[in-house]
Amino acid sequence: MDSIKVAAVQMVSTPVVQENFATARRLIEDATAQGAQAVLLPEYWPFMGMQDIDKLQHAEPLEGGLIQEFMSSIAREKKIWLIGGTMPLVAPEPNKVLNSMLVFNPDGLMVSRYDKIHLFSFTKGEESYDESATIMHGRDVTVFGAPFGMVGLSVCYDLRFPELYRAMGECTMIVVPAAFTYTTGRAHWEILLRARAIENQCYVLAAAQGGKHVNGRRTWGHSMLIDPWGEVKAVLPEGEGVIVGEINFGLLQQVRENLPALKHRKL
Repeated sequence: MDSIKVAAVQMVSTPVVQENFATARRLIEDATAQGAQAVLLPEYWPFMGMQDIDKLQHAEPLEGGLIQEFMSSIAREKKIWLIGGTMPLVAPEPNKVLNSMLVFNPDGLMVSRYDKIHLFSFTKGEESYDESATIMHGRDVTVFGAPFGMVGLSVCYDLRFPELYRAMGECTMIVVPAAFTYTTGRAHWEILLRARAIENQCYVLAAAQGGKHVNGRRTWGHSMLIDPWGEVKAVLPEGEGVIVGEINFGLLQQVRENLPALKHRKL
């Protein structure tokens, strides 16, 4: 296998779960029609509530619930690796959820889980966010193995913490589902994604929320695929849609042989 096609789904999720299911299905079908064998959904893809606390009512226990059933079913139906953005899982801490990414193989089996570690907070003028008010942070660095290599899992604000990516080891691809705000995305999104690709000499696939949401929030979008040299291979600025691109194993090997930075690490 010289390459594999992967896709990132970009959404503008609403407070209605079934609406988001329909959108995700349509966009996943678009991606698979273009040959994608692995598909990444964005952060908060099944639900973007009117208030942050609204996510508590949609939290599911692990291995049970409509959101997980949807992901398992469509992964099996389309015979794809589905990397499920994030969804709310029941947390041990009261009145909070885990913002969790679940991975399903082509048989529809859940094979990996990552709970978002770094929780976003930001205040500028009237714009204010504090994820820690409703989300319990995760603890574990997570990488899973697939026929196309090792895949490192991260979510949105994690992007600002390069030590997390170093702890993943040598990956073929790192994924970053996100709901970056318009303000922070415009300033930092692309440069941080490209930095993670360059310093880890791997592909980075990022699936974003991208547009004006019913709750008034505006997300940056710009879902993209970046190669190990830091070049953007595909990007979707705003709105619903998909990007599809190739993971080229020959290029990955060439970059690491030409500039063996990963072997030069001393710390």
